[in-house]
Amino acid sequence: MPAQKLKQILDEGNIKYISINHSPAYTARETAASTFVPRREFAKTIIVDLDGEKVMAVVSASRHVDIAALRGLAGADVARLATEDEFRELFPDCEVGAMSPFGSLYGIRVFVDAMVTEVDDLCFNAGSHEQVMRMDCGDYLNLEQPVVGTIAIKE
Repeated sequence: MPAQKLKQILDEGNIKYISINHSPAYTARETAASTFVPRREFAKTIIVDLDGEKVMAVVSASRHVDIAALRGLAGADVARLATEDEFRELFPDCEVGAMSPFGSLYGIRVFVDAMVTEVDDLCFNAGSHEQVMRMDCGDYLNLEQPVVGTIAIKE
């Protein structure tokens, strides 16, 4: 099960979460709808190449990552969306496109849009297209320690 590594870390830290199984969904919009979660509360993880380094950009499902803003926040010269072929092997226990926003599990830096931090509970893919997790956003931020800034624009 893809979420095992994440569940272990949350359990060891005595962090409360809910695991939700749902019918297969392949976009953040579909997943939010199938789990009855407002898109604003559903975090999607996008892999971005910053000067050759793969990083996670975490934005609300109701937004798109602003590559230029992320480049500026990170102080990078070049930024672009990474292709699935470029990041597939970085997440061996996850289905492509269903990575959780916990880059620390994979040695990857994480950048979170400020809007994501405004919700009480955060929902996100848990490594598969059929499972999401819901947890306190403050717990996520304390555990992951991402770089927070304005890195998203409206759809």
